[in-house]
Amino acid sequence: MLSFECDYNMGAHPKILEALVKTNMEACQGYGSDIYTERAKEKIRKLCGQEGADVHFLVGGTQTNRIVIDSVLKKYEGVIAATTGHINGHEAGAIEASGHKVLTLPGYDGKLRASDVEKLLSDFYSDRAHEHMVFPGMVYISHPTEYGTLYTLNELTELSELCRHHSLPLYLDGARLGYGLMSCDTDVSLVDIARLCDVFYIGGTKVGALCGEAVVFTHNNAPKHFFTSIKQNGALLAKGRLLGIQFDTLFTDGLYFEISENAIDRAQELKQLFQDKGYTFFKNSPTNQQFIIMSDEKIKELSPIVRFEVWERVDETHCAVRFATSWATEKKDIEALAEIL
Repeated sequence: MLSFECDYNMGAHPKILEALVKTNMEACQGYGSDIYTERAKEKIRKLCGQEGADVHFLVGGTQTNRIVIDSVLKKYEGVIAATTGHINGHEAGAIEASGHKVLTLPGYDGKLRASDVEKLLSDFYSDRAHEHMVFPGMVYISHPTEYGTLYTLNELTELSELCRHHSLPLYLDGARLGYGLMSCDTDVSLVDIARLCDVFYIGGTKVGALCGEAVVFTHNNAPKHFFTSIKQNGALLAKGRLLGIQFDTLFTDGLYFEISENAIDRAQELKQLFQDKGYTFFKNSPTNQQFIIMSDEKIKELSPIVRFEVWERVDETHCAVRFATSWATEKKDIEALAEIL
């Protein structure tokens, strides 16, 4: 069966497996104190242009979002996010379970507008009863978004300037960051993200690693005892080397960017295939997630032989479906799909 349902359905890049096997019998210090983890941190700092950045490795995206947001917010604060934001819709209430409300705003193509955030803040503080309400304490965005769309440098700059004006941390979820950075349609670099965001993470789980995300606090602003918070929330590996080795490998000889580019190339082939077959698109995504409008009849016909995700209903007889490529998608997969279609 062909598989396009997500970008984390394969194991890990062979070079990562090779590195894990090669170092398997080495005795390493635990909890991320090993040489591989330190080396990975240094490589990330250098690529971000932030030599003093505080880098931490966590096991997965949901744990990362929950721990970062909970550790930054005060107990009476919530986090601003688009209604379609991952923390609002696909993390089983992890943020709310930590005692913080997700303060939602309508997004446009999955993105937040700085003007909408400004209005939310203005409306909040102009309300005489705001002391009875959840205070906005952070802005959350993802790049790429849930719809595969990207912030422009101007949009990211506007949000950053607004957040700094109001002393709100700007947090960027980079679960698919590699795919955003390698898109032909982006003008945002890793250095830009590190400069404009207060904290972000570089996704490994969806970009070639077995598991793991690299959290980067960019301006000497890591919460006090963040390491302890990671452990307290069950996201710290005793064998921290398993994450360090993976990220050390991903950021050796440009592997992270090379395999991300593969996903983009395959996604463009996928996009062209659906265009040639006469399909219309629910969203215009420049990254590895492609959203196609498909009839219920066609969905039923394809489902036994092709895995993809039904996203949302468009009308009585059509749904938006998502086809995702990844670091592991091959040309032959696109060719096989073309034959099926």
